[in-house]
Amino acid sequence: MPPIDAAPAPAPGPDPDSDSDQIFRLQEQVRQLKEAVVSHTVVDQAIGVVIALGGVTPDEGWIVLKEVSQHTNIKLRNVAETILIWGRTGVMPPEILTALEDRLGRPVCGGPALSGPPPGSPRVFGRNSR
Repeated sequence: MPPIDAAPAPAPGPDPDSDSDQIFRLQEQVRQLKEAVVSHTVVDQAIGVVIALGGVTPDEGWIVLKEVSQHTNIKLRNVAETILIWGRTGVMPPEILTALEDRLGRPVCGGPALSGPPPGSPRVFGRNSR
């Protein structure tokens, strides 16, 4: 029988499984945070396009973007990406265009062709276009 005043047994060393689990969880958290930063940037840029198109405030632009997402049942980030692509290519899926125009209360494209850059957008030319 050990003496009553004996030192307690040392705690077991670090569990390698729990360390690797923690590393995995932290790596996953970092990945998710990086994705969130990129998504936030895309959404902010799309809000800027909505602000320019509709003459609305930033808060109203956020609401418009959110409502378009909800009305079309398309993820907010995907709606935002589509609006940014439209700004470069002039092409937007009709369901997003219709929802956007409904929320802004006015047309945002130059006609039913859904082509051409948004009104007032700058023309960008390549080096060899002169």
